[in-house]
Amino acid sequence: MSTADVNGCELYYEEHGAGDPIVFHHGFAASHDVWVPVAERLRDGYRCILMDARGAGDSGRPESGYSIEQYARDVVGLADRLGLERFTYVGHSMGGGVGMQLGLDEPERLSRLVLVTPIPADGIEMDEATLERSRRLRAEGARDVLIRERLAGVAREERADEAEVARAVDRMLSVSEGHYEGGQQAMRAYRVGDRLSELTTPTLMIAAAADQLLRANLADFLRLPNATLHVFSRVAHGVQGEVSAALARVLADFMEHGVVNAATVRQRLSLAQTAS
Repeated sequence: MSTADVNGCELYYEEHGAGDPIVFHHGFAASHDVWVPVAERLRDGYRCILMDARGAGDSGRPESGYSIEQYARDVVGLADRLGLERFTYVGHSMGGGVGMQLGLDEPERLSRLVLVTPIPADGIEMDEATLERSRRLRAEGARDVLIRERLAGVAREERADEAEVARAVDRMLSVSEGHYEGGQQAMRAYRVGDRLSELTTPTLMIAAAADQLLRANLADFLRLPNATLHVFSRVAHGVQGEVSAALARVLADFMEHGVVNAATVRQRLSLAQTAS
């Protein structure tokens, strides 16, 4: 459990295990906590680095810098401080958008990229009435209401852990105004869809069948030139909370085998036919 001064902000991070480095980034108004169950399952083979974005979790609360581009620069800055020349990046939701930005701007730093139910490459739609209600509940500190609604949004009812959800709500209530307002604006304004064909880093897109972002995730996957796909059934947006053990297995498989898709299978078949 440490902090590093990165781009004028004290960023919190913690490490689990040793081996090839994997940097984990949380989604909007969340924290590194969401990745702990996954990291604990991967620590025997990998160096799992769990970070908090500026304005969230246990990181500092600067007045500015709440954009996808700056969050991506912060990831690179932390990697520099840790001496990581190359690393695998895993990002959830807004952190997935950060991953797309890294793949476009810093491809030489990434060995692999994992996008877990990421925000759409062409921005996320947010209803104004819903946004205003969320702001009001946050301002009122309506913890019980927020916990109840988050529990209802867990697709696998047997995984609806009230204590775990309560911790997530407390983290959301604790983020800075800059992160809360700036992060939402950044997700709405994000536009890199027309550049996804440039993202050649070996990529794993993880989608969830009960997530409202499913269609957007599938559309973005089809625009990625070097990607494979895993879709979890009966799982909503918070994959790492609902099926952490299964997600850890999928990540370990990708770390070992890389991209496997119709194109790579076709290539192997072509080589076999040439040799026969």
